[in-house]
Amino acid sequence: MLLSFGAPVFAFGPNPDEVHIAGIVYAGSGCPAGSVAEMVAPDAKSFTLLFDSYIAEAGPGIPRRENRKNCQIAVDLRFPQGWSYTIFEVDYRGYANLDSGTQGVQRTDYYFQGSYQTATMQSTFRGPFDDNYQIRDTLGLSALVWSPCGATRAINLNTQVRVAATGYRRALMTIDSIDGELEHRYGIQWRRCW
Repeated sequence: MLLSFGAPVFAFGPNPDEVHIAGIVYAGSGCPAGSVAEMVAPDAKSFTLLFDSYIAEAGPGIPRRENRKNCQIAVDLRFPQGWSYTIFEVDYRGYANLDSGTQGVQRTDYYFQGSYQTATMQSTFRGPFDDNYQIRDTLGLSALVWSPCGATRAINLNTQVRVAATGYRRALMTIDSIDGELEHRYGIQWRRCW
């Protein structure tokens, strides 16, 4: 997962030197302790999370609890007073092996700490499918969730992958690339608080 805050989308935004990642916390069945490698860039403008265990499976002999995996990620982003931001675009990649008649879903819900408003990005794959995937989802303007003005709040990203298969069919979906590295890129948009 790569999250970058270095360049605002529009011609205006806070001074990039005053925007940085103060911390990252994650937990979930797709990112249990010891299965994630975290790297924050030296300028604290981006980070990468490498997942080893973000795999959902369904089929004969596979327990139902393996059909869905999630990872809840909280990013503590620091920026100057007088600004608010939103995430509007996400790129992700992974691998899916889905028999005919099965499906896999990758979904991300995001919201700000203390807020009830949530935005969702989701992609569905239907079998037969056996390949790597890379997708860019873009939220429309009406779906944007903005950080509160006058407060620094962590943004929470609840990511998940789930598969469904019946009978003898099998389905597997990861939030990993073929080299074991998942990359999410989040587009950031800024606005002034008035």
